[in-house]
Amino acid sequence: MSYYFTLNYPKNLKPCSVGDLLRQLLVPRKWRHFLRIEQKIRVNGHYRYFNQLVYPNDKIELELDCVESEQGAYPASGNLPDVIYEDRDVLVINKPAGQKTHPNLAETDTALNDCATYLGFSPFVVHRLDMLTSGLLLVAKNPAVVPILNRELTTKIFHREYMAVVNHPEKLQASDTITLPIGHNPNDQRKRMVRADGLTSITHYQVLSQTSDTALIKLQLETGRTHQLRVHLAAIGCPIVGDPLYNPECRPDEFLHLTAYQMSFTKPFAFDQVQVKLPQEKLKF
Repeated sequence: MSYYFTLNYPKNLKPCSVGDLLRQLLVPRKWRHFLRIEQKIRVNGHYRYFNQLVYPNDKIELELDCVESEQGAYPASGNLPDVIYEDRDVLVINKPAGQKTHPNLAETDTALNDCATYLGFSPFVVHRLDMLTSGLLLVAKNPAVVPILNRELTTKIFHREYMAVVNHPEKLQASDTITLPIGHNPNDQRKRMVRADGLTSITHYQVLSQTSDTALIKLQLETGRTHQLRVHLAAIGCPIVGDPLYNPECRPDEFLHLTAYQMSFTKPFAFDQVQVKLPQEKLKF
């Protein structure tokens, strides 16, 4: 299957070579090779060599038919997701707490199954949210944009911000960065823990409001380890309210007070910036 992308080189950018343009767009090397060999990139209707320049307002057209994906199909759940943002290539939904992002076995009730119901075809995974975490989840509509978005994640172009309610607000600074390494908990395969031989893990937080018992904080991931926010906050003595794994004060009737409320990214094969924010009425705290 072929995928077509069209963009106009922005007026505010300096001329650059075709090769540099594709690198700016985070196009993988093998696809750049394909576009050059097959002459599948056209500028103002004509193929332009990779060392030739692209100028403001030039129209660039790309055709990719070398895209491969090993991801399997997701059957439709029959349930519709809560769609927050959509364009030609991506879909952003509000995933409820308690729902898995994607099937691990034969489940058909995950967020990706709901997206398959809405789209009429299987979406593609870009990132994940813990089952107990609610909020914004981005999925790709076609495999051609997946490596672009993955590169945005690794290069910090794709930003995700969270809100959480935590216990023991007296232990928090007004804002701070947590840099404790995270690894597996050898006593419980479900859990992670701070350990000296763990992976580098960086979390930024800022207190938004607080009472005598809890604080509402904003969180930003600089790394994306499993359970990172939950482990980091528990490690500094401020576990998230309703966390059954890391908060010993959690009550059985509570939900995890952690929501992915905002994300920003660059549209694949474009220079347009997108910011998606969960509407206030959809925040549960």
